[in-house]
Amino acid sequence: MPSDFRLPPTGFGPGSQLSGSEGTELSYMAMPKDMAVFTPHTPEIEDAASVGPALALLDEVAEACRIVAVEGGSRRFGLGALDAENRALVADTLGEGEVSARVRGIPAVAAQETRFAGVWVLTGARGGSGEDMVEVAAIPDAVRARAFTALRPARGAEAPRTPAVINAPPIFAELADRSATHRAGDPPHVVNFTLLPHTEDDLRWLDAALGEGAATILSRGYGNCRVTATAVPHVWRVQFFNSMDTLILDTLEVTEMPEVVLAAPEDLSDSGKRLVKVLEAVR
Repeated sequence: MPSDFRLPPTGFGPGSQLSGSEGTELSYMAMPKDMAVFTPHTPEIEDAASVGPALALLDEVAEACRIVAVEGGSRRFGLGALDAENRALVADTLGEGEVSARVRGIPAVAAQETRFAGVWVLTGARGGSGEDMVEVAAIPDAVRARAFTALRPARGAEAPRTPAVINAPPIFAELADRSATHRAGDPPHVVNFTLLPHTEDDLRWLDAALGEGAATILSRGYGNCRVTATAVPHVWRVQFFNSMDTLILDTLEVTEMPEVVLAAPEDLSDSGKRLVKVLEAVR
């Protein structure tokens, strides 16, 4: 019996599909790359006695990492009493990490995570004085306390809408209900716009309905992640971008704090151990 079956079969493998001007090549969205990892850095000092205050403070920071990893909460250390040499050593030892946060309003607070996860350097944290301090915490207290302070009030269901606003009102009702009933320890409730049908007018209407809070957090670890508080308690906008700065995941989360920006207890514990090793090498 005649058969069209051939060995090896045709139409499979490299070169078997149309490409270029003959056909359409598959294209894939660029994914994040160049993930950063912890790189130890040992500062060079000439006279350990002259930087004793800085070394003592860093010892306390390392111990605070151990405590906060177990007990939670936060620990703060003012830098105002250190002279220029000691402050320079603290800055050189801690370095700069991937996560930064700002809290707008009065006083404005800027927070930069160091290369040790869960160890932050804050400016403006004391009454707007501008005094720098080190805070050991999963996320700085100022971000938690003032995140949903309204810079642009939530207009709620009264926000003006166009005919193209279709799915946004029921989404807002869902978010408002989850916000009102949220309790500490509840799992995050996520609305994923990447998978949900919506119009540009839907997004604009939700932006007006939810308003704008005071806190913005940026993580530059694996691609970029931008987290912005709305003016509705517990509701956060969480957006992920790839290395080409293309939005690849756009969500609204109802939670105390999005997990992506928190230093885990394991991170804090590791930070304490790493800092101890650095200080041993310095001495």
